Amino acid sequence: MLLLENLRFYPGETDNDPDFAQQMAKGIDCYVNDAFGACHRAHASIVGIPQQVRKSAAGFLVSKEVEYLTKAVHSPEKPYVAILGGVKVSDKIPVIESLLKKADEILIGGAMAYTFFAAQGFDVGRSLVEDDKKDLALNLLDEAKSMGVNVLLPEDHIAAAAIVPDAEAQTIDDFPIPSDLMALDIGPKTIERYEEAITKAKTIFWNGPMGVFEIEQFSAGTVKIAEAVASAGAVSIVGGGDSVAAVYKAGVSDRISHISTGGGASLEYIANETLPGIEALEEK
Repeated sequence: MLLLENLRFYPGETDNDPDFAQQMAKGIDCYVNDAFGACHRAHASIVGIPQQVRKSAAGFLVSKEVEYLTKAVHSPEKPYVAILGGVKVSDKIPVIESLLKKADEILIGGAMAYTFFAAQGFDVGRSLVEDDKKDLALNLLDEAKSMGVNVLLPEDHIAAAAIVPDAEAQTIDDFPIPSDLMALDIGPKTIERYEEAITKAKTIFWNGPMGVFEIEQFSAGTVKIAEAVASAGAVSIVGGGDSVAAVYKAGVSDRISHISTGGGASLEYIANETLPGIEALEEK
């Protein structure tokens, strides 16, 4: 048995250098990739070695990841509800564009929701907004409308003056959000509306928290969504570090159909319908 250090210390790894891949493949009869979290990287150890060895295979974990993500991409049972949260719209552009062709409803939470609101002219106070992505946000909403996909944005908001554990949380029922406050979680009306959509779903894909769930007074939205996903009679797929942390915090991890081990990889699979590491195995 040979154990190697982190291969990304070597430029040949990230450059997918064929000579480096050949060096690693020397003396190897069979290559098994069970690192789904790295399958979206076209690196030497992921796509180079399979080209150099006689036989290649996916490990049990990679096989399970592909099995569930294929259901979300190629054969989702309807209604299909996607839940997207997190900080930036820019991180989710290819995923949203892909989901518009597949999902029936997209529920948006987290700071990324406020770029959509600001683009429509709402006063969002000090909430985080990607000013250079406003036009893109409007285009995505227009595209969703033309494709008959229902995009839900928060109806009410939990806001505070700062992201600190002792911050005073306030429920804001409508716009404008006061100029000294920032939205840090979805409010109770939004939770109820999102729960209703989740309850009807047969396929659910969730990536990204609904707020700053690490701080107790801004965690209710994310925890309630986790509980709703777990209780839905659906194939549920959770991808991404924060979303995974949320289902464990809510104590419902055992009732999620599949918790992905690779946040970036699962998002890229949803966006591109394959990954370089998966293609390398299939070619072999």
